[in-house]
Amino acid sequence: MRLYRAKDYNDMSCKAAHIISAQVTMKPDCVLGLATGSTPIGTYKQLIEWYNNGDLDFAEVKTANLDEYKGLTRDNDQSYYYFMHENLFKHVNIKEENTNIPDGTEPDAAKECARYEKVVHELGGVDLQLLGLGHNGHIGFNEPADEYPKETHIVDLQESTIEANKRFFASIDDVPRQAYTMGIGTIMSAKKILLVVSGEDKAAILREVICGPVTPRVPASILQLHPDVTIVADDAALAKLDDCCK
Repeated sequence: MRLYRAKDYNDMSCKAAHIISAQVTMKPDCVLGLATGSTPIGTYKQLIEWYNNGDLDFAEVKTANLDEYKGLTRDNDQSYYYFMHENLFKHVNIKEENTNIPDGTEPDAAKECARYEKVVHELGGVDLQLLGLGHNGHIGFNEPADEYPKETHIVDLQESTIEANKRFFASIDDVPRQAYTMGIGTIMSAKKILLVVSGEDKAAILREVICGPVTPRVPASILQLHPDVTIVADDAALAKLDDCCK
């Protein structure tokens, strides 16, 4: 693991955007694995700024998103399809047909999971996978469990995740209870992984991810076994790392 310290959220976002920008520049037809949530928004804003300045070209880029809530339509402002279009896709010159997100409206879970796993495979895999980190260590929507799920699957969201996401909905009752997500095996098959972490509320779990045992009870701990992982975290998120983990 390579660990880059950032002063704050904006610095973290800029450093992460530099890594993604370098990937696009070096391989214009690369496959980017993308994430949603509040943490990557600043990174996407920086990428948009560089695109508007003529420094980035997304014309040949393909994307595969980690996950999507089951049951939300694309026009629902809390769907990840909507999120990605509002926060990145509609602001750059990426082609709609080159973007891929699980279909939350597909009621047949087995059918949708098999379809999306095939999509990722036919893309040739992911060149750079962007990840955020959940308070319970989840990546994508891979929640703490007794074993690592290998491929794209449907997951029952834990109460801690539902609680964390309720701020985006009118009430906690509106938060979906299930989601489609890439599996740990799918995520780990990416050639490079970029984990972005911000805030003191993530400090304890980030320490477990980096310094703790590899266990499916902390899903992101599996990243210790990936050959090419970069972590960009701000000072607040790094506050609980002791000397042996820095």
